[in-house]
Amino acid sequence: MNKEKLIIFDTTLRDGEQSPGASMTRDEKVRIARALEVMKVDIIEAGFPIASNGDFEAVKAVAEIVKDCTVCALARAIKGDIERAGEAIKPANSGRIHTFLATSPIHMKEKLRMSADEVVEAAVKSVAMARRYTDNVEFSPEDAGRSEPDFLCRIIEAVIAEGATTINIPDTVGYNIPHQFGALIKDLIERVPNSDQAIFSVHCHNDLGLAVSNSLSAVLHGARQVECTVNGLGERAGNASLEEIVMAVRTRQDVFPCDTTLDATQIMNCSKLVAGITGFNVQPNKAIVGANAFAHESGIHQDGVLKARETYEIMRAEDVGWSSNKLVLGKHSGRNAFKTRMLELNIEFSSEEELNEVFARFKTLADKKHDIFDEDLQALVTESALETENESIKLVALRVCCETGETPNATMILNINGEEQQAEATGDGPVDACFKAIEKLTNTGVNLQLYSVNAITTGTDSQGEVTVRVEKDGRIVNGQGADTDIVIASAKSYINALNKITSRSGRTHPQLESL
Repeated sequence: MNKEKLIIFDTTLRDGEQSPGASMTRDEKVRIARALEVMKVDIIEAGFPIASNGDFEAVKAVAEIVKDCTVCALARAIKGDIERAGEAIKPANSGRIHTFLATSPIHMKEKLRMSADEVVEAAVKSVAMARRYTDNVEFSPEDAGRSEPDFLCRIIEAVIAEGATTINIPDTVGYNIPHQFGALIKDLIERVPNSDQAIFSVHCHNDLGLAVSNSLSAVLHGARQVECTVNGLGERAGNASLEEIVMAVRTRQDVFPCDTTLDATQIMNCSKLVAGITGFNVQPNKAIVGANAFAHESGIHQDGVLKARETYEIMRAEDVGWSSNKLVLGKHSGRNAFKTRMLELNIEFSSEEELNEVFARFKTLADKKHDIFDEDLQALVTESALETENESIKLVALRVCCETGETPNATMILNINGEEQQAEATGDGPVDACFKAIEKLTNTGVNLQLYSVNAITTGTDSQGEVTVRVEKDGRIVNGQGADTDIVIASAKSYINALNKITSRSGRTHPQLESL
């Protein structure tokens, strides 16, 4: 029996980056978009062009580079938003505009201060404006999960009549529960007279931990597009997790009347890339992509898996891209071998200079670390991108003294706007001393909110990847750094965060509430 297609709409680059500190640069968005294209997602929501010139350029860059996926831009039901979105997706082989307007009583009264008639009129006008740029128009009644069903039917019928080809029903605040949300989708499809002229989609948030369950319930009741993010990234508690949606549908084909065309073997690659770029590490017990997702420690489980894998594994680790760390390169590897392996990992360089710079970093790492794994190569590229974006502050040298019974101290030399400066500081530990020395030189006054260390690969010589999150005047950014020396990696991550916080390239989303 032929299965219906379930469309995978990835919004990692738009809704995913609305997590505090997860904003991405244009080049980072392009890297992730390339990986999503290799994974064969159907639609990539690349950003919110009206938010800033940087976001506009990022969406445009993704539209220019991606050839095999539809590239989507978000827009409020406002003329300026839609015009900006239309211009951003103009270079795309296949472009979509996703426009939205709130429909719940609380949003219409308190936020929009518009009557029901005014909301319907504005929604219809926004779809008509979007169709001047593309026939592929998606409309979302924001906060649909708390909207009146009768009003939803009315506005959905109107926007479909105006030419909307996808109707997305968002559970904007993660309020719904599965049987209720599935019933809502079924009710809308049955009651809207022209529902057969559009694909129904869902976009669920995870405030109650039900985003994936709500999405799957919607699919069972007629939705044929799911909006999701890699690793479940997103503001507040996140969005529905792409990997969980895809593998649930694929593993339970006895239940679902549809399937995706996504290449699931690319899931781990995308997961690691997104985690590395955003600094949001995956928890070990996360389904599908967590380090423990396919680990068995219980003797009973181990015995069963050894006798027959299916006793305790409902899917194969290899099917989602898990494999043993692949040793690919060493200190004697040449530039061509390095470039070839990078291409196999879907990493392309914009210029020979960029290739040479990352290759030089590889050689330096190979002198410190005997075995170089794919994860190390990904980290090299991420670190290179981080250091070339905003380099007003650069690490020149670091000396740390840490001895039992003595107060740790650090001597830091930084290049700040072209001038080398030095400072010393003591702290509760070597990392604390480093951070205090950096603060002495920069006087940023940031508040450290998060400090996290992860080993990139196995072994005592593994690179440590450090993520810090800092806040100043309400602005939150992440910083990342990697090195075989954890203290140096910590200093790099803190300096990276300070470069971001002191730059003027920050972006602000103008919408009051997001989907």
